[in-house]
Amino acid sequence: MANRAKMPAEWERHRATWLAWPSHADLWLEDLAPARREFVALCRGIAHDAGESLEVLVLDRAGEREAAAALAGLDVRFHVVRFGNIWLRDTAPTFVRGAHGELVAVRFRFNGWGGKYDLEGDQEVGGEIATRAGVHARSVDLVLEGGAVEVDGVGTCVTTRQCALSPERNPGLGEEEVGQRIADALGAEHVVWLDRGLANDHTDGHVDTLARFVAPGVVACMEARGAGDPNREVLAEIRAALARATDAGGKRLELVTVPSPGAIAGRDGEPMPASYLNFYVSNTSVLVPTYGCAYDDEAVAVLARCFPGRSVLGSPARAILSGGGAFHCITQQEPLPATLG
Repeated sequence: MANRAKMPAEWERHRATWLAWPSHADLWLEDLAPARREFVALCRGIAHDAGESLEVLVLDRAGEREAAAALAGLDVRFHVVRFGNIWLRDTAPTFVRGAHGELVAVRFRFNGWGGKYDLEGDQEVGGEIATRAGVHARSVDLVLEGGAVEVDGVGTCVTTRQCALSPERNPGLGEEEVGQRIADALGAEHVVWLDRGLANDHTDGHVDTLARFVAPGVVACMEARGAGDPNREVLAEIRAALARATDAGGKRLELVTVPSPGAIAGRDGEPMPASYLNFYVSNTSVLVPTYGCAYDDEAVAVLARCFPGRSVLGSPARAILSGGGAFHCITQQEPLPATLG
């Protein structure tokens, strides 16, 4: 294990966070302007107390001028790069530390979330980011998105069968083979499998809306509170599966329970895949997506107890959620190399 690359936990120190300026009016429609406001608030929270740099992709110089005006006063470096949309958790590389502490950009194969979306630039943006970060890229022969895996930094990884084993991603590959390829790519010793994800989640059950490590061996999950929660059954299944699971050392996982936001309807009236667990951990803060519902304050308070050394901030994310995700989905951390951490 000592000679394998390993993905650090998100709470380990970052050099920077990679994001992409919301730009595609044909995709965002009337949600573009509010999504940009939520994006700016997220960036200001990440840069809280000058915790880390922001590396922001823009489509062109006009977009750079817009973004620069909105993000004035922050430590930002802009990159004119073609990208399909802002979901860099999935299209950017996943940064791991190599055997000697150096960074390696792991690039899983990407096929538009199981062939749902073919957006110009999404196939190439991972390589562009690795190049601009000055980090060697390594390709992994597995279709997978970054939001489909969650690690505690000391050998345990969580993922879902609905996503990683979907025939639209990895036809013909079984759980053992997929689990081994994930483990090899991220330096995990043990993979915990959950079955399925939230209702109307076009990612097919990304784990970063279902279960998030808050410390080694300690995982947060959600429970339904409201009578009309569309995910009551699946959240109970997830909690039961995690309660049975062990970490890489063979110890039972410790669970922290956060309320579910419940039914957060989109413009079409259908529930969106809202989750407080789609938070992002920066060097000095934790940014928790909020949805203007009764459980926002409680969720932020529970997570604040999990991260006592950071400012835990609730920030509106309903407009970004209209695109399918929240804060974790649109960020990708670049850790410090081990020699600098």
